[in-house]
Amino acid sequence: MRTIIIDDERLARNELRRLLENFPKVDIVGEAANADEALPMIDELQPDLLFLDIQMPGKNGFELLQAIEGKAPEVVFTTAYDEYAIKAFEFNALDYLLKPVDLARLSEAIHRVEEELHQSTVAERPGAVKDHTKLLGENDQVFVKDGEKCWFVKLGKVRLFESMGNYVRLYFDDQKPLVLKSLNALEDRLDPATYFRANRKHIINLQWIDKIEPWFSGGLLVTLRGSNDKIEISRRQAIRFKEMLSL
Repeated sequence: MRTIIIDDERLARNELRRLLENFPKVDIVGEAANADEALPMIDELQPDLLFLDIQMPGKNGFELLQAIEGKAPEVVFTTAYDEYAIKAFEFNALDYLLKPVDLARLSEAIHRVEEELHQSTVAERPGAVKDHTKLLGENDQVFVKDGEKCWFVKLGKVRLFESMGNYVRLYFDDQKPLVLKSLNALEDRLDPATYFRANRKHIINLQWIDKIEPWFSGGLLVTLRGSNDKIEISRRQAIRFKEMLSL
């Protein structure tokens, strides 16, 4: 597991590195003291896993994750504060370790990451028996269940998918059900010709775009028809968006 440790405290980084020596599968490919150091490192090294502090000078850990484009690595938060736990899992964190990090808890976190990465590898293996071989397009019907309510909806009617922690909210008609699935997992199943990853939190149905406006820092702001939904396409994704759809 290619791993980066991100923490503004050098002693904390050193202690975590020492503890991680107990796990041969963990390959520490980099360390960073803040988000500005970490972001280009993540871009270049493409790690599988981040050990991420929350309170740091400049961008905090949550803001760093919001700045990562495309598919983010798995994340284990390491922090001295327990009040951020709920927010951490809204960011799809696999675990949340309180400092000083305990070896037994670290072992649990590593095991959880290994399971997650193993499942991803099996799902991507050629010839693997899985439900994800077929991409879902706008003409596919999907079954959606949220609590006691159920829908059998044509996917083309879904204009927006929004990450809500370990859940994804679907927007169609006047309905907004939640499904227990990560946005990354959903992205792997959706036809990229129709569904576009606008930013870390949103996938949009390109057929539903009504208006496109220039936005801050080279991004774009799209308005979806039939709703008041306005979704920001991040700067990097805006470049992909233009390349995909330009003549």
